[in-house]
Amino acid sequence: MSSTPPTTRPEPEYEGDYRPVDSANPHAHIDLANPRIESTDLRYLAQIADTLNTTLDLQTLLNRTSELVRSIIPYKIFSILLVNDRTNELRMRFQIGHRPEAQRMRIPLGKGVVGQVALTRQPMLVNDVKEIEGYIDVNPNVCSELAIPLIAKNRLIGVLDLESEQTGFFKPEHLHLLTLTGSRVAQAIENARLYTRVSRQAETLAVLNEISTEIISILDLDPLLAKVGNLLRRLIDYQMFSIMLLDDKGETLITRYAWRFGYAQAPMRRISVTTGLVGAAVREWRPINVPDVRKDQRYLPMNAETRSELIVPLFYKERVIGVLDLEHTRTAFFNDDHVRTLTTMAAQIAIAIENARLYQRVRRQEQQLERDIAMAREVQLRLLPTAPPKHEHAEFAVSFLPARAIGGDLYDFLEYTDTQTAVVLGDVSGKAAPAALFAALVSGIMRSAVQQKPAPAAMLELLNEALQERKLDSQYVVMLYALWNDDNRTLTVANSGAVQPIFCRGGENVTVKAEGFPLGMFPSATYEEFNVATQPGDAIVFVSDGILDAENEKGDMYGEDRLASLLCGSRELPAQHIADAILADVTRFQGSKDRFDDETIIVLKVK
Repeated sequence: MSSTPPTTRPEPEYEGDYRPVDSANPHAHIDLANPRIESTDLRYLAQIADTLNTTLDLQTLLNRTSELVRSIIPYKIFSILLVNDRTNELRMRFQIGHRPEAQRMRIPLGKGVVGQVALTRQPMLVNDVKEIEGYIDVNPNVCSELAIPLIAKNRLIGVLDLESEQTGFFKPEHLHLLTLTGSRVAQAIENARLYTRVSRQAETLAVLNEISTEIISILDLDPLLAKVGNLLRRLIDYQMFSIMLLDDKGETLITRYAWRFGYAQAPMRRISVTTGLVGAAVREWRPINVPDVRKDQRYLPMNAETRSELIVPLFYKERVIGVLDLEHTRTAFFNDDHVRTLTTMAAQIAIAIENARLYQRVRRQEQQLERDIAMAREVQLRLLPTAPPKHEHAEFAVSFLPARAIGGDLYDFLEYTDTQTAVVLGDVSGKAAPAALFAALVSGIMRSAVQQKPAPAAMLELLNEALQERKLDSQYVVMLYALWNDDNRTLTVANSGAVQPIFCRGGENVTVKAEGFPLGMFPSATYEEFNVATQPGDAIVFVSDGILDAENEKGDMYGEDRLASLLCGSRELPAQHIADAILADVTRFQGSKDRFDDETIIVLKVK
């Protein structure tokens, strides 16, 4: 068999520029002045998809779109306008070649070329803009215009608009090509906007988390409010911001923090809740978003630059404590996302503000209490004797160490005669200021009664009845009352629940078993007296329970045995040296353990 050699098919003739695409230059077949492409040529659309799908940043996306369009249509004036769903207006989001006044315009749907395209969702090719009724003449040099709607998932999101200073510059091929481009651009813009919303939500959650972990711990109000302003700027690009708090009567809003165009200010502005937009937010218990304050009669003109304003009330425990007030120089700047974000943050902000204000009140109370305690301590110290009494046959000494600024222990030396002195050691229930004041009361009663020179048991009974008459709840006193007679070296002791004294002679110690009910606890209580005959060299110690109950790190208590051993071991020393030695030993025993009770020591050394 013989084969017929293949014949070479002649290259067909192509009309105009309808020639297969050169793989090395996919756009080489397009005449930029008069482009005509086949509807089946998908390479350009694939390039659009590849280019637009590589970014989710809206600004980058719009810039790439302008470059893609320029590669096939040599425009000089380009813009992408996006729809504001709340106002049904078009706002220029990206532009090349337009004047600044055009960029600031808001174009209602149906107005001008782009407004008609948005309203009808149909592209428009205008060879001569002068023939268009209602044309918006922003640039008098523009002669022709090409605009296509940007539609994604059957929803209008904006308009892509090209303008030329030449009449009839744009061709039907331009319109066809741009229409094919538009759907891809619209979907890419929607994806970028969705990404932006998700990113903003993530940023909102991050800021909310920062609020819960950071501003809640700020207890100084002024730094707290400044921190709130800084956090909000990460979410909302406001130009003016104020935090206003209600006064104690709930009648006036007072500016506590203000931020204007990059600078923090501190204007103490006061606005009644019956006036203004801020007052309306308080009265109506809801956020107020005003697109244009010039059209709202409630607005109080505070800033001439303000056009839009958003006020969100701060709620705490079902009451309004203040407002967050945001302002902007652009109309309709604040949207529903801003309202939701600010409303969500307001709850945490209100809690933080109330915590800071509560801390300030507590701090002021603490400072006042510290001043009161300092005064009470001074009074207490003035009530204590400045020096122990002196007798021919007795030497007295005292060591006193309060556990707090003000102690509950009281001690005194009351003179009966030149040779008789009463030794008093008591402990008031409770601590700090109440105990000190009660101790002062007991001391006053006792000093008045001493004029009658009562015996120790009689004095305790007298004090008990006096406290019963005053009926002070949960207040009582344990007290040791001993009368020293220097003439015969005897000590008469009566006790109302205080630590029993320890008597040491010749190295042997004995506890004086004097007992009795605390003062002020039971009516008509009676007390026993114990007489102790002493001789030169004897030592007697009276202590408060803070000495015996002192604990070390192991939880062991100092106890009576250690006290008695140290007393007898140092009985040869002067009385003050004995008292100081006992207090030093207790301190060593406690080590690093905090002192929880007052420590009082009175030593009687018989001469």
